[in-house]
Formats: sequence, C-alpha cells, structure tokens
Amino acid sequence: MPASERPRERLSKHGPSVCATAELLAILLRTGTTERSALGLGEQLLSHFHGLRGVANATIEQLSAVKGVGEVKAIQIAAAIELGKRNAVLSEEEKPVIRSPQDVANLLMPELRDAKKEHLKSLCLDTKNRVIKILTVSVGIMDSSLVHPREVFKDAIIASAAAIIVAHNHPSGDPTPSAEDRRITQRLAEAGQILGIELLDHIILGDNRFISLKERGVL
Repeated sequence: MPASERPRERLSKHGPSVCATAELLAILLRTGTTERSALGLGEQLLSHFHGLRGVANATIEQLSAVKGVGEVKAIQIAAAIELGKRNAVLSEEEKPVIRSPQDVANLLMPELRDAKKEHLKSLCLDTKNRVIKILTVSVGIMDSSLVHPREVFKDAIIASAAAIIVAHNHPSGDPTPSAEDRRITQRLAEAGQILGIELLDHIILGDNRFISLKERGVL
C-alpha cells in the first residue's frame, strides 16, 4: 500500500474524521498477519461482528477468537471502546445541563443502549440542573422491592444535589414502561418529597428510543 494511503499516515495528515472505521481499527491493531494486513483485519472484525456496534459489544474473549487478533489486540480495542463510551457519558471539564429528556438520553444512550442487563442510573443535579454526578444504583432486574429509595438518594444527599433524574435501560430495546417501572417511579417521587430532593423524571432507554415517565403523566 502506498505510504499516503496507509491508515496511520492518512490520520496524521488529514485527521481521524477522514478515516474509515476499518482504518481506525487498523491503527489500533498496528499489525496484521501473513494472510491479512492490519486494514484487512479491521475489515474482517467489522464483517465478523456485523459492524462497529458488534465490535464494541464483543467481549475480549470473542475478539481474541478472531484469527489474527489475539488477546493483546483485543484488550487494545476494548480499552479504546471504553474510553469512547466514558467520554460520551460525561466530560469532567464540562458539566452538561439537563433541559429535556433528550439530554438525558444523549448522555446515557451510548453506554446503556446495548447493555444486556438493566442498569439503574441516577443523575444528581444542582440548582441550575447541571449534572454533578452520574451514579450506577443497581444492575439487574428492576423490582420495587429491590430498588430502595435509600440507595437512590444516598449519594444525592452526599453530593448536596438539588434534584435527581433516574434512568434505566430495557435490554429488549423497547422502552415501553411496565407497571413495575411506574411503581418504582411513584415510590421514589414520594421519598424525594420527604427528603427535599425532587425526582424530576424517570427515563427509560431502549435501542435509540426513550420514554419520559414525566411526559407520560406518572410524575
């Protein structure tokens, strides 16, 4: 491959935005095999896992199993994917302001869209609705007997939050709220009133879709 067309040289000269996904993977992989170049290996990964989302959701063991990848390259890919997710969730330098349910979805969708288990998140907000912290309250089946207000509001109290928004994902991809989701929301809202930390909304995330229980009239 001519030097000017190699992924690393293209990125150095033109920036990462001009590179195809396979080229970015090739830069992470660094080397290929006797059968495939690093670029060919990147293309093979995208084909094997049906696109970048598949690569991002693959375990280190699954990535390692692809011929030519191995554990070291798989770890490098997993680390890069995780950095991207963390940057998308929250930047330490710039605390986002929550103005609508869409803002919550934009923050959490990259992390939760493909999660295989339900994750309950709590967004602690200041008086200007700026995000102070994003906390994982629980991982697993959402059940009102397991989601205790104490666990939801504990860190909000420590952070001196003025209000919170809770959010969780539906691994099925369908964000339609269940009766249990409504019960949990009402229970948390009642606890927030007692504690003086208002529950502003409960957002349910699916696959690039979301539902606000406040907009549905539950709050």
